[in-house]
Amino acid sequence: MYQTLSIERQDRVATVWMNRPDVFNAFDEQLIADLSAACAELDADASVRVVVLGGRGKHFSAGADLNWMKRASAFSEEENRADARRFARMLRALSGLSKPTIARVQGAALGGGTGLAAACDMAVASSDAVFATSEVKFGIIPAVISPYVLRAIGPRHALRYFQSAERFSAQRAMDIGLVNEVCERENLDATIAQIVEPLIAGAPLAQKAAKDLIEAIAGRSIDDEVSEETAQRISRQRATNEAKDGIAAFLDKRTPAWLL
Repeated sequence: MYQTLSIERQDRVATVWMNRPDVFNAFDEQLIADLSAACAELDADASVRVVVLGGRGKHFSAGADLNWMKRASAFSEEENRADARRFARMLRALSGLSKPTIARVQGAALGGGTGLAAACDMAVASSDAVFATSEVKFGIIPAVISPYVLRAIGPRHALRYFQSAERFSAQRAMDIGLVNEVCERENLDATIAQIVEPLIAGAPLAQKAAKDLIEAIAGRSIDDEVSEETAQRISRQRATNEAKDGIAAFLDKRTPAWLL
């Protein structure tokens, strides 16, 4: 179904594998289109509770395919806008998935590869992984990935790495908030499995509401408006059938419906 990726489903987890190892999973028009379609497919699949994004071969993603960049350099301004909008829509679809997402990062995660990792809710990296927002080396800027990288590392670190394009380690990525866990490459799947287990135990509609809550509240002042919004959000959530079943299941010492 997809030219540049494959999807594996197991135990309520879907792993999306970018499958261009010969070019270190660099993305072009086709991979962007395939990732957009895969996000739509998995978002609509109620049997999938967690989505993992990984790359086949030695590297997660080396960022933009150089041949794609060369083609884009010859585009008109309007063609460049359309191309960038497709990339932006793909990242937004990944970030906006209604279920938890985890980036599985090994080797290089450069430019847009760093953006893909940042667009996921969580990231687990092998100890040999390297990251960079490398765009200024090519005379461009990390514009489309910037909302996600800024969300992860904040403006102070972005001011350094967006301008220097220097590479930084997995440990540094964890220190500045881009990565949640670092492990040896052979332990990537086991580490991700430890994160997946409690995610699957959570209520799916509540998890989506939690993601929406963070999006709505992050960075805002704690004022009357925010207090009212949080009160309304919890009151709406308590009224859902999912919440009623979850509370009853806890009190009755039984399994909630979403785990059956």
